Formats: sequence, structure tokens, C-alpha cells
Amino acid sequence: MTTASQLHSHEIRDHILATGQRIMAGKGFSAVGLNEILTDAGVPKGSFYHYFSSKEAFGVAMLARYFDDYLTDLDSTLAQPDLTMAQRLMNYWQLWRETQSFSDCQGKCLAVKLGAEVADLSDSMRVTLQNGTSGIIARLAEALEAGVKEGSLVIDDKPSLVAESLYQLWVGASIMVKIVRHTGPFDSAMSMTQKIIRITAQ
Repeated sequence: MTTASQLHSHEIRDHILATGQRIMAGKGFSAVGLNEILTDAGVPKGSFYHYFSSKEAFGVAMLARYFDDYLTDLDSTLAQPDLTMAQRLMNYWQLWRETQSFSDCQGKCLAVKLGAEVADLSDSMRVTLQNGTSGIIARLAEALEAGVKEGSLVIDDKPSLVAESLYQLWVGASIMVKIVRHTGPFDSAMSMTQKIIRITAQ
């Protein structure tokens, strides 16, 4: 366990956020108190309030950090060299399937874990979630449009509508995976995705 004493001052804020993200991805937002996060992070409560005015402010910062990292990873996936855009998109959903496991998402499934909970608790966290998911959908829409233009895929509706539907499909599948405790819903989501995005022979 990394403690604050091992970090430079400019790293402490990120360390608190990373610790909170890991714990809350498993337990949820309301069930986790600040003391649990700070004890695990090795940070005194006074240091916490130097960076965050409240638990809600911490939640907003944690979600913003999560989406920044997520979008960076998504950009990398959608820019993989020597692949068609259709192949890059399918790699994205395959990666989703591998990293959004019900057993151990290691903080990668934070939006799925906290979405419904914090949207009802805090409007500022809800807006952060909305902005983050909108960024994901916008990137997927751009990728779908690029795939259509290059001829690697065919869709039957506007890229923005298809992207929104696909994202919602996979978020729903992630919730069902947590309920049924197996990855069958991801198999169904992948099958439906392949029907919605018809990949052409290259």
C-alpha cells in the first residue's frame, strides 16, 4: 500500500482519488466513509480537506478523473494502427467485456457502479456523469461515421443515434452481469452489436 509519506505533495490528491476510486468501485459511494479512504491511502483528514471541500466535491473530482482516463484509453483504442475503424470499434467492446467483470473491475467500472446511486444523491455528480458519458458517445459516433466513410461498416441510422444506443446497450449489459454473476449478458450485447454494426469484407 502506497502512503502519503512516500509521495510528493503534488501527487497526494491523485493518490486519494485513485484510492477512493478503487474502494468505491467495489462498495459504492454511500457505503464508503472518508475515514476508510484516508486510512487506506495513509492520508490525514486535514490533508483531505486541503484538496476537497466535501465528500461530494471528492466524488465530482473522482468521476472527472475516471472519465479523463477512460477517454484517453478510448482514444488510444480508436487510433490503433493498421486496423479498420470497424475492427477498432469491435476491439473497444471486447475490451469492455474483459475489463467490466462482475468479480473484479479494479475501478474500471466506476460509472456503472455509481451511476444510478450518485445521480440521485448529487446533481453535481450527475452532471459530471452526464458530461463523461456524452464524451464517450461522441467519440463512438465519430468512429462510426469514419467507419462508414472508409467502407468498413454499415449502419442503418445516424452515427450519433447508433452510438448512443450501443453505449446504453453495454451499460445495461454491465448491470445485468453484476446481477446474474456471469458474462452471458456481454455475449448477448456483442451479438447485438455485430447486428447493428455490419462489418464489411475488407
